[in-house]
Amino acid sequence: MRVSMVGFDNGSEQQRALDGQVVPAINADLTSQADTASAKQLPENANLCFLGMMKGGPFDIDVDIAVKLLTAPLNPNGRPNNDVVKPRLGGQDITGRPRGGFVIDFVEMSEEEAALYEAPFEYVRQVVKPIRDTVRDTRMHVKWWLHGRSRPALRAAIAGKSRCIVTPEVAKHRIFVWMSTDTIPDHTCHVIAREDDYFFGVLHARLHELWSLRVGNYMGVGNDPRYNSSRTFETYPFPWPPGREPQGDPRVEAIAAAARRLVALRDAWLNPPDASAEELKKRTLTNLYNARPAWLANAHAALDAAVFAAYGWPADLRDDEILARLLALNLERAGKIED
Repeated sequence: MRVSMVGFDNGSEQQRALDGQVVPAINADLTSQADTASAKQLPENANLCFLGMMKGGPFDIDVDIAVKLLTAPLNPNGRPNNDVVKPRLGGQDITGRPRGGFVIDFVEMSEEEAALYEAPFEYVRQVVKPIRDTVRDTRMHVKWWLHGRSRPALRAAIAGKSRCIVTPEVAKHRIFVWMSTDTIPDHTCHVIAREDDYFFGVLHARLHELWSLRVGNYMGVGNDPRYNSSRTFETYPFPWPPGREPQGDPRVEAIAAAARRLVALRDAWLNPPDASAEELKKRTLTNLYNARPAWLANAHAALDAAVFAAYGWPADLRDDEILARLLALNLERAGKIED
């Protein structure tokens, strides 16, 4: 639990103290350095970061049920069940080992269209509908075969892409991974609709991590940092506004190359070909970042250096200096938009 105690007087006390230290000012978020609480949402970042699907019922299925559905004969509409039976991804699949789960997802089909996928529809009718019949939400009650919030904006943003970037909403370490767009992310994940290594690299660099820790909040038993699409992502000033990165610029390629190397090294550590099942259980991204071996620290240092170069900033800035510069860039871009 985080507890803050604030005292007020009649204005006669001019000295301000925070955590036992005299400071020149105290911000609304109880910090004394860059006032990131004043950061503005940047329209240039809009329609890129989304929370995953909120199912509103037991649409998740295990591997055994999924196999039965996926190997069933073609449906009366001539379509296979893999149209609506998809791999799923939750926050635990990112921070731990992938659980290999699946989900039934009729997207925005009418009841008549969904019923043509005979076995998946019957499963949802028997398992999900009795629960939906009791809910007060009108949409979920009437359209019981559909996810509670199917995120059409997210689906539109990743349409035509082969992969996208995903991070857990709540996690001890701010980790980003690639996800195939054939996979359905649940509401414990934030999805960034970009498929380029450059953007992945900027998100996974120290600068963005510091920003996310400062402007985000904390939740859960472990008081872990929480990512937020609007507050964290949409306020972050990227080296160039998204979509306006200079084509062929060596700074962009340097970030992309460093990001590819980081991912390749992590993947090799997560799934070595000669590891036993018992050993693989220990190989999670959480355990890796808890230990932070030298090779991982080196890969991140190379990525950080490339991102600092893209901003044109020295790589030895202190955390408070980084936040101050990011806030200034945020307010500068927001001011240009308002003008």
